[in-house]
Amino acid sequence: MDNKKLNVPIMADLHAEGKKPEVLFWVGCAGSFDQRAQKITVAFCKILNELNINYAILGKEESCTGDPARRAGNEFAFQMKAQENIMVLNTYEVSRIVTTCPHCFNILKNEYPKIGMYDAQVMHHSQYLQQLIDDGQLKVDGGAFQGKTITYHDSCYLGRANEVYNAPRNVLKELDTNLAEMAENKSRGLCCGAGGAQMFKEDEKGDRRINSARTDQVLDTKANIVAANCPFCITMLQDGLKEREKQDVMVLDLSELIVQSNKL
Repeated sequence: MDNKKLNVPIMADLHAEGKKPEVLFWVGCAGSFDQRAQKITVAFCKILNELNINYAILGKEESCTGDPARRAGNEFAFQMKAQENIMVLNTYEVSRIVTTCPHCFNILKNEYPKIGMYDAQVMHHSQYLQQLIDDGQLKVDGGAFQGKTITYHDSCYLGRANEVYNAPRNVLKELDTNLAEMAENKSRGLCCGAGGAQMFKEDEKGDRRINSARTDQVLDTKANIVAANCPFCITMLQDGLKEREKQDVMVLDLSELIVQSNKL
């Protein structure tokens, strides 16, 4: 992400000026380094800039939360990364942290406070976008997707782990589209296959990949677009659609849908 081109404030710079932003945008590893997820980061920053939100990112001071290490069973590596991040976060004590990654959201909200992080409001960007819409700050021009059918994929860490089901769907309601739910949704939503550090290991024995099964459920809805809220889910769903030779079905994050709708 080219923060100079997007004019993304850096926390250390603001701190040196004696300023504190209202929102800390936690970018996450995927949003920082994965080419596909970087597009989500850029889209969310465009929304924040358009609305003149007082926010900042940690930049080089942000490190991996340690979530993949903990899920893979390496508690030592997790504790090292977590304490490093907690030290940085406790220095700045921003009242609200927003992230586009459900994995980061879950660990910042539920696990870091147990090992020393200060008390902060941690939000997933779908919740924050809904709040901006409800407050009248964000208005979505839904006409760009008129006549399209959208299905929504519940990520495990936002859905079952934290029971956030309505916020992303309420954001999607702002688009002039038809929402077609998959056979398994909300608390029964099927994992994309990346969770629990599965994204970073070889497949186990079996006759079908989980992302292939989820992709088939997507295709059953006849949707033109899959809306998602997690960079790992987006990767897995895109891979599944490629396997099924259905590249005409788009997989987009909520922030990307808003940016395209509002032509930002």
